[in-house]
Amino acid sequence: MAGRINDDDVKAVRDAVPIDAVVSEYLQLRSAGGGNLKGLCPFHDEKSPSFQVSPSKGLFHCFGCQEGGDTIAFVMKIDHLSFSETVERLAAQAGVTLRYEEGGYNPSSQRGERTRLVEAHKIAARFYADQLSGDEAAIGRTFLAERGFDQAAAEHFGVGYSPVGWDHLTRFLRGKGFTDKELMLSGLSQDGRRGPIDRFRGRLMWPIRDISGEVVGFGARKLREDDNGPKYLNTPETAIYKKSQVLYGVDLAKKDIAKSSRAVVVEGYTDVMACHLAGVTTAIATCGTAFGGDHIKILRRLLMDNGSARVIFTFDGDAAGQKAALRAFEDDQKFAAETYIAIAPDGMDPCDLRLAKGDAAVQDLAEPRTPLFEFAIRQIVSRYDLETPAGRAAALDEAAPIVARIKNGSSQHEVAVQLAGILGILDTQFVVKRVAQVARWARDRGGRGPSAGPEPRGRQPYGTEARQAPSGPALTLRSPAHRTERELLKLALQRPELVSPAFDAYGEDEFTAPPYAAVRRAIEDAGGAESGLRSVTEYLARVREAAPDDMVRAMVTELAVEVFRGKTIDEVYAGQQLVHVRLRAVDRRVQDVTGTLTRLGSQGDPERYEAVQKELWVLQQYGQALRARGAEAL
Repeated sequence: MAGRINDDDVKAVRDAVPIDAVVSEYLQLRSAGGGNLKGLCPFHDEKSPSFQVSPSKGLFHCFGCQEGGDTIAFVMKIDHLSFSETVERLAAQAGVTLRYEEGGYNPSSQRGERTRLVEAHKIAARFYADQLSGDEAAIGRTFLAERGFDQAAAEHFGVGYSPVGWDHLTRFLRGKGFTDKELMLSGLSQDGRRGPIDRFRGRLMWPIRDISGEVVGFGARKLREDDNGPKYLNTPETAIYKKSQVLYGVDLAKKDIAKSSRAVVVEGYTDVMACHLAGVTTAIATCGTAFGGDHIKILRRLLMDNGSARVIFTFDGDAAGQKAALRAFEDDQKFAAETYIAIAPDGMDPCDLRLAKGDAAVQDLAEPRTPLFEFAIRQIVSRYDLETPAGRAAALDEAAPIVARIKNGSSQHEVAVQLAGILGILDTQFVVKRVAQVARWARDRGGRGPSAGPEPRGRQPYGTEARQAPSGPALTLRSPAHRTERELLKLALQRPELVSPAFDAYGEDEFTAPPYAAVRRAIEDAGGAESGLRSVTEYLARVREAAPDDMVRAMVTELAVEVFRGKTIDEVYAGQQLVHVRLRAVDRRVQDVTGTLTRLGSQGDPERYEAVQKELWVLQQYGQALRARGAEAL
């Protein structure tokens, strides 16, 4: 069993890998002000970005779903890794050598399962790529050349070749220390009569990479007539490969997709290659499955759903291509981006189009022209005889629900007008009202879905944050007290130099919201705000560790990432928050003491009455000083 990773090495990994660089591998980030970045949360569906990253503190937090944590927590959550697997992956990226306290240096056999499977695929990709230059692979090189791909193109996309023999890769990976169990789990090998054999044999191989660039599977193309398998054979579902959650080419296209707010969805590996080589570097493809909801989530995070975002689908002009386009339209409204369809006039795919007419034709194909909804409507309408009133009415009945699904009211009205023109119905308003009526019926039938039950309480694994709010009265930023307490805690976590040493003299009882009092206690247990003057990153890590449970830890992360309410964050602003919190605490105490005096007056205890009266006088003088002199009176 692997030993525990040395704490200093974990810290070194956390410090060496900037959180914004890691998160940017999965979604587009933009400035959120105050040095923070924002993007669409990868952990839940949302229309506007509530996911924030603080590079200076090494933390992320989503104000929508409450997920939060550091770099390690982010990678654990998004890639479903264990703590050790995450640290090992990040350490490899940063060049940090890890030490294991109970087992010495980490041998390959001790690494986490996912890490081992990814490593096996990485080695397999190199193996296949090396085989492409051999004599046996001439048929594969010919296949590529006939489609306009030279050696440089093959190297750029990592295309390789799997030998015809039964177990060439299996024996090679065994020699690298992989067990038969690992080879079977990876999907690279399968059961044979005498043990594991290669899954892919005598085929052209495309490595399939996830958005971070890790090889997680392969697409294999048949080359020989005596191969009785399917034309394309993909890696089976494994712990690291889920075809519904992977887009081929996204590792190469992600930066240009984010930069241009445009994505081109094609149907195959060679189409992706053709597009990229033709200059359409935003092209991606699904891997042996229809384009669906999980693919949309990947693209939405890259596109950031801004108003100018475009997604262009290119499908073959045959019946299968048209069917695929209609399937894509089923999920159209999950995009905030505008969706279009591109079909070459002669029905060629991008690869054939590049061969026949050159790069410029591929670039022209990828220009958005026909909105996907228009294509879908025309496909529906084409099945009816629009020369007859009955045909037009039937076509309207089937097309109206399609238009009614468009959420934007003005867009829905505009498309309804277009539908009237397509159908040849002169009374445009009749069609518009019909669509609006269908949309209203759909809303009335919709209602609210069942709410999810509460999640189980208790300690969660490292990096996961509870979604339930801490116990006690609900927080509300409409309350001036809660708003100011929150701002002061944000200062204590993000800018401790502005509130130290005064903040460390504040008691838990000065924070009226129980969650804020718990954060105040965690700061104290971590050494106080003044201890954050040396290194804010280390200080925040200590505060998170000092939190008594995941709910408080989530609140710490949220406050450490949230942008300040004020425009200028300086000593004057910090002093105002310190004074407001203290002054409210003083006023609350004045009310309590006044009540005590009233009770004592009727009981006739002169000594006790005098002592309480003196306390009240001191409190009143302190309150006056705070109001008159501000932070100087603290």
